[in-house]
Amino acid sequence: MSDTQHDKIAKVVAKKKGASYPPSKGADVVTPKEAIEVEVDAAKLSEGMQQLQGYKKQRYLAVPTNLVDAAKERVKHTQVGVMDETGRIRKRPGGKKSK
Repeated sequence: MSDTQHDKIAKVVAKKKGASYPPSKGADVVTPKEAIEVEVDAAKLSEGMQQLQGYKKQRYLAVPTNLVDAAKERVKHTQVGVMDETGRIRKRPGGKKSK
């Protein structure tokens, strides 16, 4: 069985961040400093943001390149950032950085 687009993006981001991708509850990729949720459907961006609730670290939605603009619009005025499918940060999380 081949990987879905979601799985491919999660694995690329996890590898870049030096983390693993265990599909489970909560964020798809978790590092010591970041929680990253992958979404490949514009209609589910809000669900992705809900998965990031409760994390005290920097939170990101990772999306395919064609959804970057929609994701940036959805996270506007929130403390959630946006990454593209290669793990490149396209919008930094807003708000104050916690120490």
